[in-house]
Amino acid sequence: MPTAVSISHLYKDYGNLTVLNNIDFEIPKGCFFGLLGPNGAGKSTLINIMAGLVNSTKGSVSILGHDVKRQWRQARYSLGVVPQELVIDPFFSVIETLKLQSGYFGCKNNQEWLDELLEILQLTDKTNTNLHKLSGGMKRRLLIAQALVHKPSVVILDEPTAGVDVELREVLWKFTNRLHQNGHTIVLTTHYLREAENLCEQIAILNNGKLVALDNKTALLARYPYRLLRLTLTAHIVNKIPDFLQDKVQTISEDELVLRLHRDHD
Repeated sequence: MPTAVSISHLYKDYGNLTVLNNIDFEIPKGCFFGLLGPNGAGKSTLINIMAGLVNSTKGSVSILGHDVKRQWRQARYSLGVVPQELVIDPFFSVIETLKLQSGYFGCKNNQEWLDELLEILQLTDKTNTNLHKLSGGMKRRLLIAQALVHKPSVVILDEPTAGVDVELREVLWKFTNRLHQNGHTIVLTTHYLREAENLCEQIAILNNGKLVALDNKTALLARYPYRLLRLTLTAHIVNKIPDFLQDKVQTISEDELVLRLHRDHD
C-alpha cells in the first residue's frame, strides 16, 4: 500500500532531554490513523516536526515522499494541520481569513471550495463576521476550514474535540469521515479513547518519547481487552464492595478504588 507519511528513526533532543527516541513507522495512504499517548508523550513534538515547525535532531520525516526538510514546500502543500490551540487573528472576518490562508498556498479562484467548506462546517451565516465575535466552537470549525483551503492529501487533527460540546463533536466527526471517504489520510491525536476506537483503522501509542505500540485497531484492542477505572473514595469501603464487583477489583486503598473492566463485557 502506498505510504502517506514516513517517519524514520526520528529523534528530538532539547539539551539533555530526549523528547522523541527512535520513532519509526509509516502511515498508509488513505488511512484513518490514531496517535495516542498521555500528556508529555511527544505527540505534539512529532506533529510539529511533520509540519516543519520543529527540526528533528536525527532521522527523517516525509509526506507523500517529500522530505519535510529538503522538500519542505511540497511537503507542506500536501499537509493540513488543525492545531490544538485556537490561533486566530481577531481583526479579520471568516472569509478574509480563509482567503488569506488560500494565498499562502497560491490557491486562486477557489471561492466555490471555500463556500463548500463554510456550508459543511455550518459557518455560512458567519462568512463576514469578525473572528472576535465567534464562539469557541465556531473558531474551532474555522481552524479546520483553514487547514483544508488547499485541499491537502494528509490532514492532521490535534485534539480537535477537546473542550467542545457534543453537537460540535458530531459535526466535526461527520466532516472528518467524509474527508476520509474521499481518500484523505487522517492523523488524529486524542485523549478520548472511544473516539479512536470508533474512527481509527490503525493506532500508534507514544509514551515518554518512545513508540510503545503500533497495530491495526482490532489487533490492538484484542491485545489489551481490559481498561482501568479509578474511583476516588470519600469513605473507606473495603467491606462494602458489592459481590458483582469483587472479581473486578484491581487495587483498593483508603482513598482510591481501581476496577479492571473488560472492554466488551463490563
